[in-house]
Amino acid sequence: MKRAITLLGAFMVSTQVFAADVAATRASIEQNMQGPNRTDAERASDANRKPAEVLEFFGLQDTMKVLEISPAGGYWTKFVGPTLCGSGGELVVSVGINDAFKNDVMTLPGLECVSAINDPIVLNNIPPFQFETGEFDMVVTFWNLHNPNAEMRANMNKAIFDALKPGGIYGVEDHTRRHNQPTSREVGRRLDPVLVIKEMIDVGFEFVDFSDVHYHPEEDLTQEVGTAGVRGNTDRFVLKFRKPL
Repeated sequence: MKRAITLLGAFMVSTQVFAADVAATRASIEQNMQGPNRTDAERASDANRKPAEVLEFFGLQDTMKVLEISPAGGYWTKFVGPTLCGSGGELVVSVGINDAFKNDVMTLPGLECVSAINDPIVLNNIPPFQFETGEFDMVVTFWNLHNPNAEMRANMNKAIFDALKPGGIYGVEDHTRRHNQPTSREVGRRLDPVLVIKEMIDVGFEFVDFSDVHYHPEEDLTQEVGTAGVRGNTDRFVLKFRKPL
């Protein structure tokens, strides 16, 4: 009994420390979101994208080694990078990293700990592969899973699984498709979150939780995500997975 109580006490202390670290990281994220690296357009989209809330849900801590998949123009990189670099963490970017990103984003102030790997891999051509480095605490990707087909998603998710530490987190966000809805042009850039959960479990992940931070009840899930009036206001799923210990 005494051992059980001791273990429970240690767990509670560890949980409290983890929550404090995540909260402190959120404060750092919010500060870096106001930094000079970001454009006015990026700042204007923050109210809709709610990045601090999403990263807090994933459990980001500023000392982690993080892999960001397909960062596009660097919306997330520009504040996640300084948050990690300023506290001994590390940010690695991969999949679809072009010269413009390397020259225009990775050279910004505060991104000295950011590196790129696996240059040949792009979202529309993902063969079976392994990341050039691993032991990641967290992997994140935003609005990207809908691009590769199911086979290529499996290849990428397996590579991510292998690159994470035991207990590491995989956080994903994408546009919501209605459950079991067939593919069409209108919903081609949407994914069924139930399918995503199944695909992650198939490669070995545990499903941890979901967030409704991007629930938009007014969105009927039938229109192309770039449609005027829909763009930026899609219903989106936010899912958290873990590599088993």
